[in-house]
Amino acid sequence: MSYLNSRPLIYGLERLPIKNRIQLIEAHPALLADKLKNNEIDLGLVPVAIIPQLENYYINGSFCIGAVGDVASVALFSEVPIGHVKKIYLDYQSRSSVQLLKWLLKHHWQISPQLVETSDESYISKIKEDTAALIIGDRALEKRSSSTYIFDLAGEWKQATGLPFVFAAWVSTKQLPTEFIEEFDQANAFGLHHIDEIAREHHNDIYDLKKYFSINLSYTMDEKKKKGLDKFLRELALPINI
Repeated sequence: MSYLNSRPLIYGLERLPIKNRIQLIEAHPALLADKLKNNEIDLGLVPVAIIPQLENYYINGSFCIGAVGDVASVALFSEVPIGHVKKIYLDYQSRSSVQLLKWLLKHHWQISPQLVETSDESYISKIKEDTAALIIGDRALEKRSSSTYIFDLAGEWKQATGLPFVFAAWVSTKQLPTEFIEEFDQANAFGLHHIDEIAREHHNDIYDLKKYFSINLSYTMDEKKKKGLDKFLRELALPINI
């Protein structure tokens, strides 16, 4: 995943010994999801919303991209309070976040705005008056400094359900060797022990990356996250009509 949020997990994959066992491909989440569905990759850090679309799937390892509260980089940006929003542009790079937003609109905020698909970055400039937009990733971190209202989707999910949210997991469509996954897990863990270095390496003036990697994001697929993921996947099985 080509966003900053994946840097701690990718850090170890770019180093030996796992580096010699994989071909690492980076892309935005929706494109990675398509690659997994089309069997173009063996294992992907993909949006969990695609899981119900897979005939066979395996969630691998002990790590994910999740949040136990506000995640900062997945939010609905608006110039008016949520109850006054009439139209929402949906981030074309997203899968899980779009489905999460739809769930929140129906079950949490109980509003029915017009939802508009997008295909490029131009939609971000259309946020004005009663028109809002879902933005994910690094662009969301940047947008935080110029938006009047920010509705953090992970924080809203936690408020609605009491559970953490898992945005992406290491998913494959076939069972991978246990020995490989153990080594892969070790590579993931390596980055989490080097948060300070990773934050310095990717430093910008947009957001405090040490806070982002260590507070906003939570990378361990623990039991509470599994419960949150299970609830979300069960909710996806229900029609979300807006």
